[in-house]
Amino acid sequence: MDMLVDIADDLKLLGDKTRLTMLSLLKEREWCVCEFVEIFDISQPAISQHLRKMKAQNLVKENKRGQWVHYSLDVDNKPHIQAVLDQMPDSRTILTNLNKELIITECK
Repeated sequence: MDMLVDIADDLKLLGDKTRLTMLSLLKEREWCVCEFVEIFDISQPAISQHLRKMKAQNLVKENKRGQWVHYSLDVDNKPHIQAVLDQMPDSRTILTNLNKELIITECK
């Protein structure tokens, strides 16, 4: 029964469009909090809150570099999440739909 609860909790997180989009972007590379702020046009604390929830559920892992935190996908042991992400568009398509250019910046 614990496994069902864990899967349900994981899928609840994907019910939020911003978190689902973040995880979809993370399929291809790691992203910095500063990049997500620019992409989603929401505050850094709001982005960090989304990422905190996903980290608590072991969907992402973080790597601190100076003052910035970079996130990467961590769903190797979660095939149900990987199955959903396999159906999601690539980052170029996502960014085009958000009217954003493909950004690869070094946060400073």
